[in-house]
Amino acid sequence: MNKATGKVEGKRVAIVGGVAMDIDNCPVRDVMDNIGGKWNSLMILSLADGPLRFSQLRRLIPDISQRMLTQTLRDLQRDGYLNRTVYPTQPPSVEYSLTDLGRSFLVVLRLFVDWSLENHEAIRKARAAFDAAG
Repeated sequence: MNKATGKVEGKRVAIVGGVAMDIDNCPVRDVMDNIGGKWNSLMILSLADGPLRFSQLRRLIPDISQRMLTQTLRDLQRDGYLNRTVYPTQPPSVEYSLTDLGRSFLVVLRLFVDWSLENHEAIRKARAAFDAAG
């Protein structure tokens, strides 16, 4: 890698975990961009215990708008984390459930939740100290 330009063989790269990755085709950035949103992880965690309807998800995450819930569900479905099943009832009933990919990400996400619970107070103290230092 050319340290002056940040390029390898003419491509712009980022070093992620000691590995040079093409910035325009970086798997870590691509996944984090889509899963790192405010609602995506909460949605996956909400579906951990089984399929839910739209209204049930809305009750579990009361501060999400209907529009954002719809968009988040579409984004997660597009990336393969969840299934959308429409049942032929009157009116049609729709359920959302995790795919195998979604369940595999849930393993990683639960580790992050545990880490967050263990370290949240330390993070809050660090923020307060930083803010106080001005």
